[in-house]
Amino acid sequence: MFRAIGRYFRAIGYLFTGKIDRARMVLGTNPDVIRAQFDQIIEEKKRRIQHYKDAVGGLIAQQEKKKAELQRQSEEVARLEKLRDGAAAMARRIVERHNGNAEAVKQDPEYLKCQGAYKDFSSTLEEKEARCGELEADVNTLEDSIAGHKVQLQGLLRELEKVKQEQHETVADIITAKEEKEVSDMLAGISDDRTNQELQELRDLRHKAKATAKVSRDLAGLDTKRNEEEFLEFAARSTADSEFDKLIGLAKEEDQPKPETPERTRLPEA
Repeated sequence: MFRAIGRYFRAIGYLFTGKIDRARMVLGTNPDVIRAQFDQIIEEKKRRIQHYKDAVGGLIAQQEKKKAELQRQSEEVARLEKLRDGAAAMARRIVERHNGNAEAVKQDPEYLKCQGAYKDFSSTLEEKEARCGELEADVNTLEDSIAGHKVQLQGLLRELEKVKQEQHETVADIITAKEEKEVSDMLAGISDDRTNQELQELRDLRHKAKATAKVSRDLAGLDTKRNEEEFLEFAARSTADSEFDKLIGLAKEEDQPKPETPERTRLPEA
């Protein structure tokens, strides 16, 4: 018994599921529903493309930031190179002043100062040059990545345009197919389209109105009066045609009226 009840409820569930699926299929072929679904897909693609654009914009901003830092580091490298070269030039002048005496040069405080500055500038210059190399590599990597993403964006935009075109084509095809099906069903006598029923009802009303008007004319004697008017008009046309035929000599002799014979004058009897 419980199994039977369970099967009963499952059958009800299947019934409602089937009805829902059929209703969904019917709605799925509605042009307005299809247009709305395409609109939703297009809007979703637009949002994704916009997010992609924002991400690419972030990469471009990062690239520009690294370019600016590379420019600053390059300027710093150029400045350090000048400072290093200046320290070396000053040290050479000290050497010349001591006539190349190494011991005297090494004991000179200015020489020691130039030597220390040269070492500091050289060490800092190496760090800056290494940093410039890293920045340059990052800028090139970002440039390649951005170029690839731009190509991807162009492809996504083309795909979006194709989806928009597909929307119009799909809706048009659905409407055309639906109209063709309705016409075929109507010709086959299986159409239940309310539009065709309304057209048939209007046609029936038209025929009924014309029949009612005819009955009213018959009852009012309008048809008899109309027939009399037609007969009089035909007689007038026939008389005019006969007179024209006689005028041009087309009327036959037997058709022409004979002249009236005057009656003899009877003499009074004597």
